[in-house]
Amino acid sequence: MEFDRVQAIASLSFDKQAIPEVIRPEKDQPDRVQTIASLSFDKEAIPQEFIRPEKEQPAITTFRGLAPEIPAIDLSEPDQEKLVGLIADASKEWGIFQVINHGIPSDLIAELQGVGQKFFELPQEEKEVCARPRDSKSIEGYGSKLQKDPQEKKSWVDHLFHRIWPPPSINYQFWPENPPSYREVTKEYAKHMRDVVDKLFTTLSLGLGLEGHVLKEAAGGEQIEYMLKINYYPPCPRPDLTLGVVAHTDLSAITILVPNEVPGLQIFKDDQWIEAKYIPDALIIHIGDQIEILSNGKYKAVLHRTTVAKDRARMSWPVFLEPPGELVVGPLPQFINKDNPPKFKTKKFKDYTYCKLNKLPQ
Repeated sequence: MEFDRVQAIASLSFDKQAIPEVIRPEKDQPDRVQTIASLSFDKEAIPQEFIRPEKEQPAITTFRGLAPEIPAIDLSEPDQEKLVGLIADASKEWGIFQVINHGIPSDLIAELQGVGQKFFELPQEEKEVCARPRDSKSIEGYGSKLQKDPQEKKSWVDHLFHRIWPPPSINYQFWPENPPSYREVTKEYAKHMRDVVDKLFTTLSLGLGLEGHVLKEAAGGEQIEYMLKINYYPPCPRPDLTLGVVAHTDLSAITILVPNEVPGLQIFKDDQWIEAKYIPDALIIHIGDQIEILSNGKYKAVLHRTTVAKDRARMSWPVFLEPPGELVVGPLPQFINKDNPPKFKTKKFKDYTYCKLNKLPQ
């Protein structure tokens, strides 16, 4: 099993020296925590492979002035027309918005955060029980690296991926058995999430002048897969030099994210990286690539990234709403005519995912 975990590196980075390049393991051998622990780090240094180029370093590129705030929308707004307008405008202008009064109990959100945090506090060997198999073609499981990076850089994050809906897509191999309440809490969260998902899809459809059912059906209908990811961004001695997740758009249709109270989510807007304001119990809604494709660019997938903190662990719980792999996704015919040709190719979602994760042209 793979033991190259950012969490383990972070726990060592504060009181030792940087790893000398000459004693790194060979490229075809994984870095084990045991190996890393035997090497030394400097208090104010992180391994070279975590240092981003200057054009990406958050200390240099984060906007520090008075910035506009991501729209916050009350999902219980009784005026349907007003709600549709607010969500449609935010999706066209920002590609992201926060929702309050969404119907998921705050106690349940706290429980979700609690069991996720307890999982990442387990001893390393217990977390490895849920590790993504090395030869797996799926992203499910506990791990660190996801996308290929042409610069061979690493992100300051560990993660746990697993599907939570629909039942036939669930593989409990990757659901932790410890803490004991993890599975019960996660199932309950998935149950509540479905109502929010339906409301978002309906509202987004209406905002495009479509019937309420159109976008959800085009994204997979009842076969849409809910992929939960728990991100764990350990405290970092040099948060000014690294990123938790590099700039990207989500390959999902929609992403519904719960953060913890540690800031870190940044949005690229008006050529600036601006930080998302934390609203307790709010859900952060990202428009993903598939909704941008279906709408032929009317709704925008949001470009975003994550920074890390020096003294606190940041965590987040996104749920990616993804079409089934075999589903063919392309611009809806309602948005294509002689003046508006298709801006995106039509292809199977699994092929889109493969190209995106391997940084191949779409």
